Amino acid sequence: MDFQRFRVSPGDRVLDMGCGAGRHAFELYRRGAHVVAFDQDAGELSGVDKMFGAMRLEGQVPEDATAETVQGDALDLPFPDDHFDAIVASEVLEHIPDDMRAMRELLRVLRPGGRLAVTVPSWLPERVCWALSEDYHTAPGGHVRIYTRAELEAKLKSVGFRVGGHHHAHGLHAPYWWIKCAVGVDNDGNPLAKAYHQILVWDIMKRPLATRLAERVMNPLIGKSVVVYFAKPAAPDAPAAPARETADAV
Repeated sequence: MDFQRFRVSPGDRVLDMGCGAGRHAFELYRRGAHVVAFDQDAGELSGVDKMFGAMRLEGQVPEDATAETVQGDALDLPFPDDHFDAIVASEVLEHIPDDMRAMRELLRVLRPGGRLAVTVPSWLPERVCWALSEDYHTAPGGHVRIYTRAELEAKLKSVGFRVGGHHHAHGLHAPYWWIKCAVGVDNDGNPLAKAYHQILVWDIMKRPLATRLAERVMNPLIGKSVVVYFAKPAAPDAPAAPARETADAV
């Protein structure tokens, strides 16, 4: 997520749909939003809820910000129509067989004029992972499709969203997953996989200039994720006005 492009203001009601371990929900909370971390996995939500409490105790969030966890189904979101100012759906739609129904639910609970940020695995890195390992995509709850950006945008446009730009992210992560798929996705003890994982942890913790520059180059080529920004129209499109004839028209 690029929070320069996906701006969240204090007091915004924001849904992190399919929050997982809560990475985006925590950042939204720090920015002063009223956050709902939503997921189907009760175990993940328990950890997210504990972190919300720790962040509050340590003074990491504005006084007026709120955060809660909600368990449920992405195909039947338990929220009123037009409820949220913004929604994040990160690395979740590729897990949902009926993705179009989930997209319609996102549109329903987002207010007119609200913003949506969606991330999914990029086509090329994901295709390599599928080719290297059947276990990568056949595990229960795993990925059921590989999106092209054009397909993702077309589907969300068809339910009513407007496209607002895109970029790629996590270029350093794609080779790690190729290694994992080649040696076995559950083979965490493989020396090459362990060494590359240490590099990723170092990058996340230290943010050194060398890896920041490397990822800037790698992202457009092999970024593990594509991030696409959308908006719900504020009002139905009005018909275009007929062109006026001018006095000096010929």
